[in-house]
Amino acid sequence: MIATLASLRARLLGILGRFSMYRLVMLALAALTVIALALSLLGLVVPSPLELIVTAAVLGAACVGVNALVQRVLRMPRRYESSLITAFILLFVLRPTLVPVELAWIALAGAVAVVSKYAIAWRGRHILNPAAVGATALTVSGLGASAWWVGSPVLAGPVLLLGLAVLLRTERLRIVTVFFVVAVGVSVFRLAVQAQAAGVSIDAGQALSFAVLSSPFLFLGAFMLSEPLTLPPRRWQQLTVAAVVGVLAGWPISVGWFTLGQERALLIGNLLAFVWAAHHTVRLRLRDASMLTPTVRQLTFESRRPVRFAAGQYVELEVPHSRPDARGTRREFSIVSAPSDAPLMRIAYRVKEGAAESSYKRALAVAAPGTDYAATGVWGDFVLPRDPGAPLLLVAAGIGVTPFVSQLRESAARGEDRDVVLVYVAATAAELAFRDELAATGAEVVVFTRDDPSPLPARWRWAQGVRLDAAGLHDVVPDLDDRHAYISGPPALIADLAPALEKARSLTTDAFAGY
Repeated sequence: MIATLASLRARLLGILGRFSMYRLVMLALAALTVIALALSLLGLVVPSPLELIVTAAVLGAACVGVNALVQRVLRMPRRYESSLITAFILLFVLRPTLVPVELAWIALAGAVAVVSKYAIAWRGRHILNPAAVGATALTVSGLGASAWWVGSPVLAGPVLLLGLAVLLRTERLRIVTVFFVVAVGVSVFRLAVQAQAAGVSIDAGQALSFAVLSSPFLFLGAFMLSEPLTLPPRRWQQLTVAAVVGVLAGWPISVGWFTLGQERALLIGNLLAFVWAAHHTVRLRLRDASMLTPTVRQLTFESRRPVRFAAGQYVELEVPHSRPDARGTRREFSIVSAPSDAPLMRIAYRVKEGAAESSYKRALAVAAPGTDYAATGVWGDFVLPRDPGAPLLLVAAGIGVTPFVSQLRESAARGEDRDVVLVYVAATAAELAFRDELAATGAEVVVFTRDDPSPLPARWRWAQGVRLDAAGLHDVVPDLDDRHAYISGPPALIADLAPALEKARSLTTDAFAGY
């Protein structure tokens, strides 16, 4: 069952990975706006159609205009997706209106939200969710208040479906699920406590239905809490932040004349996340670029200070360029180098020919040594077990070998004697990258290629035509059932290979979306 779910998840990620996280969020929010407008025409949501249209236009103009102005002043490349996302979120958080003065304050909230991305930032990474900052500024100033009208039963279904697409792409489903369960549970408990204090009865079913369908929890979790730049690097840290925000959102605490509910709860979670994430944002200077195989390119960077990461994690690298395609200006790369290599950091990626290549990779291909880039963060839990005695099976499909290079090199550097079998799948022998580095770790490697990869290093062997399925894996790794399996590579290959690892003791996957 676990392998089947991993396979399905990988296939969905392969489809969604055609869009950058930010482009997908923008499109999902645009679709939700269209749905809300249709429901408004039927009188099923609070705002009228004209209120929605006018408020959306005001927010869009304010956010995009201020963002363009700031980018021009700071001499930054023009980007609009993030500002449109902020405008869409504020549309559902604030109360749409036709009153000119109220529209002016809404425009101000949008402007504050956009400016916060640049003013409240650390090493190129904003600390607080911009929309939450804008809504909070409006409330605290007394010029207006958030309404969260998106918390409506008729919008719950669309928010859930569109939110699931976003969460699958950003791989934040587990985190947001924890937030949602905690928020709903605390909300129902709060209603029960308040009802008991007032001496009235409460229908538990109605309270639960209200918390699930008539609260903004779904929207807050899927489109705001899930923002990668305001989350910490490790899963346990992310789950902690989700629980804290869930408690505060489910039971708003009064502070003077306003509460710490919803957007303020998120801002508190953002600050907690920043405590963990502050050391993972750095500037990287390109030192060298080289082709390792006919289709694999490696980049070596140097940072002014060591980048803190665990072997197997990935870094998000921003490459600003003109006219970015749907995959955007930020991409995630598994780190090839070991933590002990600091301050050097290496990444590698697959290149394509002609128009099939993304605008991001085309921009990266012409970068000269000495160019500086922003690493906006390090994330991921694709790390080996702490127990070095746990037997492991590592399955690398193509460029998916990169995290394993980091893990095996770091394990060797620490003097760990791990029982590891690496199954390395490549189209041809010429595409076997990192041979020398992997051989130096002493790991046992089984190579699956169409042609003979000989000569091979010690402890390496060619599968010689064995089919890479459940039976084939058992042939080359007879004790597969006793091993913890890790598989890394493009989503389509992971989807094909995951079922073959059904009998492993555990299965951990690392799919490279958007490649």
